[in-house]
Amino acid sequence: MIAVSPQSPDNTLSQREKEELTFQVLSDTNGLVAAFYNILYDVPVYIQDIMKPIGMDLMEYNATNRGILPIPSTFMIDESGIIRSAYVNPDFMQRFDPMNILHELRKL
Repeated sequence: MIAVSPQSPDNTLSQREKEELTFQVLSDTNGLVAAFYNILYDVPVYIQDIMKPIGMDLMEYNATNRGILPIPSTFMIDESGIIRSAYVNPDFMQRFDPMNILHELRKL
């Protein structure tokens, strides 16, 4: 299992340590992986303006010159590179339930 984050490498490492994650978290600051899977979007400027006063400057935090984010997603990809299961939800508060992940993994 790996996670791919738009955060800068330093922020990705800090997040991994803070959350005590036991899996690899890779940095995708330019959104290349997210764009490949068609889940990258440009955050509207008015949303970025709302985020900045609460300490969330996307361009600074992600070390990029664009206000981009991936749509929260979970992909199960087999050894041949074939996507066997995908969960994509623009509501970042709704994540793929771990029990559903285990169910999908058992099907592989």
